[in-house]
Amino acid sequence: MDHSSSSQVSANSTEQVSDRASKVEFSEDEKTLISRMYKLVGDRWSLIAGRIPGRTAYEIEKYWTSTYSSRNQE
Repeated sequence: MDHSSSSQVSANSTEQVSDRASKVEFSEDEKTLISRMYKLVGDRWSLIAGRIPGRTAYEIEKYWTSTYSSRNQE
């Protein structure tokens, strides 16, 4: 196997994962649950993620900061 082609495949896979993580969509139910959980437990992202199947703490934190931190700066 050619090492350069396997490196390129790995790099492309990493880009796809990165792109997907930056474009994560949340349903209205998930947004509501995140908001309610944040009011209860604060920024304990892993605890919140444990209540939403298939979501990571990183995805939830990224959603929260991108949605609510810009409002705080106004």
